[in-house]
Amino acid sequence: MPKKLVSLFCPPDAPKTSSVSASPSAEIEIGKSLKLTCKSGANPAANYTWYKDNQTLPWGSKYIHQLASITLEDKGNYHCESKNKYGQINSTSVHIDVQYAPKPPSVSVSPSAEIEEGSSVTLTCSSDANPAANYIWYKENEDSPKASGQIFNITDFRAEHSGSYSCGAQNKIGRLNSTLHLTVVAGSMKSVAAGSITAAIVGIIFLIAFLLIRRKRSSKPTTEAGERPDNDAQEVE
Repeated sequence: MPKKLVSLFCPPDAPKTSSVSASPSAEIEIGKSLKLTCKSGANPAANYTWYKDNQTLPWGSKYIHQLASITLEDKGNYHCESKNKYGQINSTSVHIDVQYAPKPPSVSVSPSAEIEEGSSVTLTCSSDANPAANYIWYKENEDSPKASGQIFNITDFRAEHSGSYSCGAQNKIGRLNSTLHLTVVAGSMKSVAAGSITAAIVGIIFLIAFLLIRRKRSSKPTTEAGERPDNDAQEVE
């Protein structure tokens, strides 16, 4: 009985379902290498056009493209178009997320770095990072952290709270610190100054009132010398 021959011939066909993959990962650290691959079955073999955020890329017609050193500008959505003489198809897209260590943190203090004794102060730390940074606060010469999170509140500020505070911004890629100095200002000195100003204002008001009264009295007409009042001028019968 004769054996059946299996045909290995693939009929001509337009590109089939297409997809893009990223290696080693679509979440890639800045400066690392990334390979993008566009997969699509077609006969004859397809030519490929690459797009980033729907803008054509000058990458040629190969189905693989290598990015040697990722930069922040490479972040975005990528897809490819597979095309032969029988048709074309666009792939699904992949989002490339470029990650980096925290930039130098920015630290602010409200209301002021010179804090009145007994009042409250709010410290805020922020840093550009991807993934987002975690924040830890330290005080100079102390090993244990004072707080965590972007905001650190100190209530009832005292002399022992004075000193340098550092904010550490950290993610899985790296860490950076920033430092600021806080100083306590005695509240009693401010009270004395405020009391002196109030006393001065009150003194000026009394002085003005005294001068006005004196001026009013001096403006009244005086009786002529030797003139007697009317009741004394009446003759007694």
